[in-house]
Amino acid sequence: MLEELLLLAGLLLVAGLAASLFAGRLRVPALVVFLLLGMAAGPDELGIIETRDAELIRDVGLVALVLILFEGGLASGLREIRPVAVPAALLATVGVLITTTVVGTVAFVTLDVNFEQGLLLGAIVASTDGAAIFALLRGSTLRKRLARTLEGEAGMNDPVTALLVIGLIDLSKGEGSVLDIFVTMASELAIDAVVGTVIGLLAVQAFQRARLASEGLYPVASLATAILAYAVASNLHGSGLLSAYAAGLILGSFPIQGKRSITAFHDGIAWVAQLGMFLALGLLVSPHSLQDVWVEALVITAALLFLGRPISVMAILTPLRFSAREQIAVSWAGLRGAVPIVFATFPVIAGVPRADEFLSIVFFVVVLTTILQGVTFEGLAVRLGVTTTQPAIDRPLVEVMAVRELGAEVVEVRVREGDAMVGARVKDLGLPRDALVNVLVRGDEALLPRGSTTLERGDRLHVLVRREVAGQIPGLIERWREGPVGPVVRPVRRHVAIRPIFRAGPWDARDGDASEPLTVTGIAVVERLRLRRDAPGALVVLADGRYAVSGAIAIVGSRQAVQGAARRRLQGAPDDAEAGWWQEVVGACAF
Repeated sequence: MLEELLLLAGLLLVAGLAASLFAGRLRVPALVVFLLLGMAAGPDELGIIETRDAELIRDVGLVALVLILFEGGLASGLREIRPVAVPAALLATVGVLITTTVVGTVAFVTLDVNFEQGLLLGAIVASTDGAAIFALLRGSTLRKRLARTLEGEAGMNDPVTALLVIGLIDLSKGEGSVLDIFVTMASELAIDAVVGTVIGLLAVQAFQRARLASEGLYPVASLATAILAYAVASNLHGSGLLSAYAAGLILGSFPIQGKRSITAFHDGIAWVAQLGMFLALGLLVSPHSLQDVWVEALVITAALLFLGRPISVMAILTPLRFSAREQIAVSWAGLRGAVPIVFATFPVIAGVPRADEFLSIVFFVVVLTTILQGVTFEGLAVRLGVTTTQPAIDRPLVEVMAVRELGAEVVEVRVREGDAMVGARVKDLGLPRDALVNVLVRGDEALLPRGSTTLERGDRLHVLVRREVAGQIPGLIERWREGPVGPVVRPVRRHVAIRPIFRAGPWDARDGDASEPLTVTGIAVVERLRLRRDAPGALVVLADGRYAVSGAIAIVGSRQAVQGAARRRLQGAPDDAEAGWWQEVVGACAF
């Protein structure tokens, strides 16, 4: 029996992965394919899995949701979420209530349900899905502020919606009141926030101080953190979901031992959780039952996409100075995934009248909205002008937290067709002194770039930049896209009688920063040939055709004269760094 179960699990996982590859070719969200695969494996179709235990499948969904939310927090970190904490929190709370009210009212007016049932149906579909949102953003170039807002909302609105659904179930059964719902929500969310924060901070201290015997033990410890965050909050009468997300958010915000292996492990396990959850939830619904609810599903879908979600987004983001285009993008990106189906099992287990019908409606809505929004979102975002040249979720090759602790950042830049930097050399990019291209990814190969390396379409540049000059990078990227990029046409060398042909003396502060001079002795710089890394300094070409070396000492003259001066200073260099710089100047002047 055990062998058969393991074989079945392995085959379903392989089928799910194969289906995801097929879905990628069709640009259909893979999560929908997992749902349909689970439906096909159910008792009403192929009969591979005979069970349709709603309580068991709900528990599977909740465990998977804990792992997905923890990974979402771990990948984001407080540093990324803090700037958008207000809009994300409002969308996750007030936004859910507005969406529930609007969709519930439409359901009450147009469908054969009472007001409490309409609100319950509206609440079930009100929550965006963390797994679907994270999957969408991985392949998107949406602006960072919008992407982080959607991430934060998806991480925080699941526990809010879960509590709202449970409260409305009690209300539909004549138990409790609206006030009881809000009091319960406030108390349980507060418990979650406190427990998640405490466990997250304790975990950070443990990871920073502990030295485990194997690198592979750190992911085990982080998995224990996720489980404890959920379980402790649940036992203290919280929901546990927000606690798991908060613990992951805090753990992802600090430099800890084994961060790379932890992140990779949870990324993989979150995908397994998504696949397993969608397969399991697909078992709940019979394809034949969908034929009876397609009209109701279309009504709820239309109410959700064109009334509930847009109204809630507009009401919340307009006062926060989000533009109309940004609001449209956030509204359309509110994907529903497996989470509403998990919440739809709550009324089934509680024995609410027509709960099975609601489950079929929600399943239909999830499939329809995920396909419609997932396929069209990136194209819509591009047309709205709310995308950038950078991926919404960075995928750096290096340990980002370790780099940040050292006062630097890693920026990934993708070379696109039509960019001005296509065909340019790395040294023509004009990077500041405290920035360099440390890795160039071409295809599946990582290259160590030289100044002479030519950039090609599809390359990914990983730029290591000191935090002090990181603000210059967006402007540089725009120039790399639009131009000009490339070697400057040097002017014909000319000599002006009132200026000496060769000059050496102290650097004149009026010429600006010696590492990026705009002028030398009052003559405009037209090209930078070399940049000194250990101290401010550069080798440049001036508008009158002469060469110049900036730094503590300014040297101006013909190429041969500057080369000769560099040789003399090389001979008297006090240390290796100084000698290395003058050797580089001598070599550059030889061409």
